[in-house]
Amino acid sequence: MKKLFPSLILLLAISCKNGKNAPDVSGISVNTKIERFDQAFFALDSNHIQEGLLKLNQQFPYFLNDFTVNILGAGPLSDTSVNSFIACRQFLTSYQPVKDSITAKFKNMREIENGLKRGFQYIKYYFPSYQLPPKVVSYIGPFDAPGVALTRYTLAIGLQLYAGRDFSFYHSAQGQELFPLYISRRFEPEYVVPNCMKALEEDIFPDPSQGKPLVEQMIEKGKYWWLLDKFLPECTDSLKTGFTGKQLEWCKHNEGQIWNFFLQNDLYTIDPELIKNYIGDAPYTQGMPGNSPGNIGQWVGWQIVQKYAAMHPDLAPEAIMKAAARGIFDEVKYKPR
Repeated sequence: MKKLFPSLILLLAISCKNGKNAPDVSGISVNTKIERFDQAFFALDSNHIQEGLLKLNQQFPYFLNDFTVNILGAGPLSDTSVNSFIACRQFLTSYQPVKDSITAKFKNMREIENGLKRGFQYIKYYFPSYQLPPKVVSYIGPFDAPGVALTRYTLAIGLQLYAGRDFSFYHSAQGQELFPLYISRRFEPEYVVPNCMKALEEDIFPDPSQGKPLVEQMIEKGKYWWLLDKFLPECTDSLKTGFTGKQLEWCKHNEGQIWNFFLQNDLYTIDPELIKNYIGDAPYTQGMPGNSPGNIGQWVGWQIVQKYAAMHPDLAPEAIMKAAARGIFDEVKYKPR
């Protein structure tokens, strides 16, 4: 993949900051070889789909049923699962043009494997008892299927959501209904590794924030971006957050005003309708200028967690992730200018 993702190579080069004093993890053994389920599935003969799928199950016994049941919604495979075979054949034939375009972009996965390797090594360094997925697979699914999925045995990468921001489907009426431009602009290959790490960190620490007051949800969400910096110390903040460079600069220069905005509103609300204005994907934050990013609540929480971690340099990541959000908030006394 030396010439496949020049933008990815450039981003990794300019974002390397000496590893931000990261620990040496080079001696930790992990498996990030990506099994190309996408290639094997689309190589099937649609005229002999039943025989082909049963053989494919021998090659991917740890993933095929997850694909047919949870991604295609076609049900489990067996000698008598006629509806599943029909659904798989229909998907195989209708998505062949999509597969052709995506395959041209992902001729090999070496850069992604290397990025995952570093992330996996940091995970094992900080959380040695955590069981990483034994397999990593790539697949092409329907466009509403996830870009990253954790199954019982695999970390599965849905390439249909990494075809590049200019991919024609994303700009179609159906594509825009599913993925507005502020979302599909992130459907680039360089987001694969950060998104995989996000899925793994939420597996290690399931999100405890539901139902909590806004400020606590902001901090709990912010913890994930702080931990992502531990797992991917050489990755740009833009890739970690999904914000553009200009949005990150806007947040940095307006941090005081952003915080004042929250102080003037209900920082302790538990109303989910209000909370979703500040946490989660959006083109911008309601009540703020149009050049503000959505999900600004998580960005504020990230700043608070960073300050808390700086106050406690001897705390292990696990302790910070498990620290009570209200306790973090009370101790930090966040007052940006």
